[in-house]
Amino acid sequence: MQRTELFLFCALKFKNIEQEAPNMDPVNAEHTKMYFYKNRLETYSGWPFEEGCRCTPENMAKAGFIHTPSENSPDVAMCFCCYKELEGWEPDDDPEKEHKSHSPSCAFILLKKSVDELTVEEFLKLQKERQKFLIKKTCNQVIEKFEEAAKSRRAEITKTALDG
Repeated sequence: MQRTELFLFCALKFKNIEQEAPNMDPVNAEHTKMYFYKNRLETYSGWPFEEGCRCTPENMAKAGFIHTPSENSPDVAMCFCCYKELEGWEPDDDPEKEHKSHSPSCAFILLKKSVDELTVEEFLKLQKERQKFLIKKTCNQVIEKFEEAAKSRRAEITKTALDG
């Protein structure tokens, strides 16, 4: 199956994926609240960098990031808009510069004003871009799972053929 066909397959399966990953549902009320700085800032409980750093919770939230730690990675942050995840933060990292360098097409980082100042039209455009990023990320995850399954199946077939 070609990558384009896989993308179309993923788009058709998107509803099923939303059910498997409710935290990435574009209309999930919890996630939609992340448009607002205050709500993003509240996710930074346990953030390893506080005072005397550039990547403070305030600067991270201002750059559009929400804190999404895991057991092995306490400093994972994800943009609420483009879904870009970054980890391995250093105290002197500038969240906005890091965001721009790792996701230059993020609609949030390209904004020239705060979300509070957006017109309805601008907000809807931002939401559209956010959903496009979500679909792309979700499809890439499905493609990755598919490719892993295909690799595993190919190995089984090869083993069976050699043993047979």
